[in-house]
Amino acid sequence: METTPATNPRLSFLEAAWVIARRDFGAVLFSRAFLFFLIGPLFPVLVGGLAGSIGKSTSQQAVSVDVGVAMSVSDSTALLGAAETLRPQLGRAMPDLKPIEAAEGNADFNARDYLASRRGNYAAIVTGTLEAPQIVGTQRQVDRWSGAIELAAATALQASPSQFPSASADIVASSASSERKTRIHTAQAAQMVLFLLTIMLGGMVLSNLAEEKGNKIIEILAAALPMDAVFMGKLFAMLGVSFVGIAVWGTLGFAFWTVAEDAIVTVTQTNYRELPGPAVGWPVFVGLGIVYFSMAYLLLGSLFLTIGGMASSVREVQTMSMPVTMMQLMVFFIAMATVADTGSSLELFAVTFPLSSPFAMLARAAIEETLWIHALAIAWQAVAVIALVKGGSLLFRKRVMKSGGAGRAKKPLLRRRAAEPATRSAEQALEPAE
Repeated sequence: METTPATNPRLSFLEAAWVIARRDFGAVLFSRAFLFFLIGPLFPVLVGGLAGSIGKSTSQQAVSVDVGVAMSVSDSTALLGAAETLRPQLGRAMPDLKPIEAAEGNADFNARDYLASRRGNYAAIVTGTLEAPQIVGTQRQVDRWSGAIELAAATALQASPSQFPSASADIVASSASSERKTRIHTAQAAQMVLFLLTIMLGGMVLSNLAEEKGNKIIEILAAALPMDAVFMGKLFAMLGVSFVGIAVWGTLGFAFWTVAEDAIVTVTQTNYRELPGPAVGWPVFVGLGIVYFSMAYLLLGSLFLTIGGMASSVREVQTMSMPVTMMQLMVFFIAMATVADTGSSLELFAVTFPLSSPFAMLARAAIEETLWIHALAIAWQAVAVIALVKGGSLLFRKRVMKSGGAGRAKKPLLRRRAAEPATRSAEQALEPAE
């Protein structure tokens, strides 16, 4: 009788990781929960925009200052006209002058009593004449507005208001100090975006393994595939889903900005500033940002995935993930604190420590032009990801699956019998649940 050679019933590491990644990616991407996940960040943005606009309007109303004018009609008209002439040059340094109707033709008008009655929104009241104006108000308000009132009164006394001379300027493109300052701003902004995306998207892997433990899918996976391959496949699946989410949000944001740019912001020559460029240039910086986001996500996700495997309920997931989140917040603060102190011992620690390394290295890309160090840092971060995945899968097997060591010695036949049918139908067993 002809016999067939024995074959290895288990998939290789890369094949197993690809099966898990493809299965999880499709299951998450085409689920209703992912649609709500995409919509979720829009609500904080909408609420933040409304709160910001309301707060800005309230703040402007609170800080707007009116200075009352209690002078003769001719002097009041001349003073108001001079103030409007000077306003384009002085801006907010010139108060809003408003005539007080109660003072017109009233010889008994008392500015001190009128302020004490708290009628209107007057910070001070101007009385007297143009030749000798008098400001009634608190010491702070008198010191604040006396110069502007005196200037407006002096302008009103002239036959025609004079045009203030404008100083000529000789502008240089940049200096060493200003260039470093703008690069530091770019580094801080990039770190903030990287941290927010990592924390917001990293939570997707938290409950993944805990859910599969509850419906016994993890037992099929553990019998058919190497556990570290399962972990790695789930991490890269969630990373792919994260890139899909970022692409959707970026496309919607760009489309919204293109359509409503004029309604969002008005850019003029007086307030426009060029976007500060990083030291390595924008194309390389964006590429490094994508790589460092991937590494930060994989590092944090490997810890979250281990926690999800150890937890038996959603409540335990939330409780056990809190220390990791706080630790990530602390390393982010360390990375931010060392942006302007490149080469210090604390900055070198931030670069070396795996969880803070992506943030610190992205900041270095904005400040320094050296590129070879990024290849070294990315390789070190990849090693850390592999070590965390190996450690997490080993901990999961020993603490949850009760395998490894003595467990393998007790049930070798049971594991061999479970592995053969599970491997033959691995693709069917890993089909995403509806």
